[in-house]
Amino acid sequence: MVPVPCRGVLFDMDGVLVDSTPAVARVWSGWAREHGFEPEAVVKQAHGRPSIATIRELLPHADHHAEAREVERRELEDLEDVGALPGSAEMLRTLPPNRYAIVTSATRRLAEVRLRAAGLPIPEHFVTATDVKRGKPNPDPYLMGAESLRVQPADCIVIEDAPSGVLAGKAAGARVIALRTTSNDAELGQAGADWIVNNCADLSVESKSPVGQFFLLIRQTN
Repeated sequence: MVPVPCRGVLFDMDGVLVDSTPAVARVWSGWAREHGFEPEAVVKQAHGRPSIATIRELLPHADHHAEAREVERRELEDLEDVGALPGSAEMLRTLPPNRYAIVTSATRRLAEVRLRAAGLPIPEHFVTATDVKRGKPNPDPYLMGAESLRVQPADCIVIEDAPSGVLAGKAAGARVIALRTTSNDAELGQAGADWIVNNCADLSVESKSPVGQFFLLIRQTN
């Protein structure tokens, strides 16, 4: 176990705490086929980013907000196999509520619905696509997450699964643990991940102080 000192933890949601990968793939694959795009490529492009960013790139002349609302509507309805990923519930139970934030590219409405579907708590500190003008891979979401905890980004650990999120965390000045839940080691390493592990079950908290420094313990495996 590698002990890493920090003062705050910033979690991505989908692919880190919540397993929504099949639902996301279904929604974006359907949307892609309707618009004449290759589904697998669109699913990969959309992962870890606000929906509207992908829509703007693929349909530059469309009504972006209308398309984003339609994608969100489909995602809100597709919750059949949404659940908690290994270790996520334990991590959230262990950390004091004022020592972590969830920072997601989902809208607030969708994020709350998925967290409830997975049986996870709505956090005290919460940054969603609804709250920022520039989403991942820009650093803004993680800067806002650190600010909400009143902690410097350099004192935070970001936990991510998507290269765009790793890039956002590094650009914000945080250290990043990447999970292998949706991306491979080469993609995560190229984005700048400091550590790569399987999932949140490879992480634990030591000296869980409600204020000040604590340690995140990382079990690294090949």
